[in-house]
Amino acid sequence: MVNVIDLLGFEHRAITHLMGNTSMLAAALAELDLAAALPLVAIIGAFMAGTVLSGFIIQESTLRLGDRYWVTLLLCLAVHLLQRSSVLGLCAAACACGLQNAMVSTCSGTDIRTTELSGMFTDLGIFLGHFLRGLPVDVRRLRLCLLIISAFLCGGIAGAVAFRRLDYTTLYIPSVLIALMALAYSLYRFRQNRRA
Repeated sequence: MVNVIDLLGFEHRAITHLMGNTSMLAAALAELDLAAALPLVAIIGAFMAGTVLSGFIIQESTLRLGDRYWVTLLLCLAVHLLQRSSVLGLCAAACACGLQNAMVSTCSGTDIRTTELSGMFTDLGIFLGHFLRGLPVDVRRLRLCLLIISAFLCGGIAGAVAFRRLDYTTLYIPSVLIALMALAYSLYRFRQNRRA
């Protein structure tokens, strides 16, 4: 949803598509076009800053949904800045996505990425090749790939539809969902600690 909103917005940037942004940065640098290069450097740097923040916050591989409040705060900040057509809004959204991506990767202990699908589609191709050769297929990983691709697609559709009506305030939808999950988890942990 976040990526689609930024694609439809004022800069038309895919903030989570780092391969594409890095390629566009290379083209801008080759042309010595600093005006085009600087926003790309900022977006890539912000995404990386989110991953660094995740590494700082999550010091173990145990999922604690309360840690996701940071994503909510960054998305709310992004709404405020994007409504003013500020590139800093793209950076706040990119930072939130980097944070989310790294959190899921760290907590899952696997190569799960929530902001890009290249790996998921690669795995699907490998599974199809194995199936065609009669080799065993990792059904659990196949289901996970299909789930992530489907969720990404559905979130993108919902984001595009909502963006037509709500503009950048659409980002409050994932922000509220994340905040509610984090709050519910915090209440659950509080109750568990009181019982102990």
